[in-house]
Amino acid sequence: MSREQPRRGEEQRQPRRNDVDEGQETIKYGDVFNVSGDLAANPIAPQDARMMGSAETRVLGQVPPAGPADIMRAAAAYNVRVGLLGNRDVSYAAKNEGINISETDIPGARVVTERVAGQVVGQYLDTTTAIETETTEQNVITIGEALEAAGQTAGNKPVEQSDAAAIQAAEGRATGSNAISPGGLTATAQSAASFNAGMIRDEDKIKLSYVLMGARGKLATDKPVSRQDAEGVVSAELRNNPNLITHPGGVAASITAAARLNEDGGANV
Repeated sequence: MSREQPRRGEEQRQPRRNDVDEGQETIKYGDVFNVSGDLAANPIAPQDARMMGSAETRVLGQVPPAGPADIMRAAAAYNVRVGLLGNRDVSYAAKNEGINISETDIPGARVVTERVAGQVVGQYLDTTTAIETETTEQNVITIGEALEAAGQTAGNKPVEQSDAAAIQAAEGRATGSNAISPGGLTATAQSAASFNAGMIRDEDKIKLSYVLMGARGKLATDKPVSRQDAEGVVSAELRNNPNLITHPGGVAASITAAARLNEDGGANV
């Protein structure tokens, strides 16, 4: 029976095991990034790395060392060197579902998120292009912005019940309602905390960055952070932590820092 050959310039989703020595496999996205599904099984191809490098150069002005493009380039080079892929190959995920970089502005910085096939492969805070503001109102930090900042400073922290409680308190103060909206920040955080409670390894747990990504857009309404907001969020996080402490750089800490900055800036909140 004849075997269908892959089309030139496009890799199949699985390594071509019959074409290489037994035991050799491609380095796939799931081997180096925290991704799942079909993307995890896609080999990292040279054209993928070039596409991500071009995107990083366009948005950031350079390819950051040890960033997603750098990692992809090294993995693709291995796949080519051992004869598993060709130098012009592109993965199914990159060709058909795309590679892109998005930016979210927060006070004094921007959050840069890099995705392959819609899944996050890199996210970090860029403070080199801080946006200058002209009015006091623009300098006020909102609850949504403070939550997004927490997703950056403590993004690798597995979501716990104390985090979910703090997020619920913050969302309630932003919207003026204690109702939990399906698919909202609180509902997502509670689901993540419940899921994590059944996991043993931290690498299998849902991280704070995923829950708080794009927090401003998930709030029905937003408002500047006040001292009273900070006190309420801190109290919620403390009450739900067995050690009665708040996490450094976490939700309560970020809300508290935002409230202090708003007060120091003379904001009337």
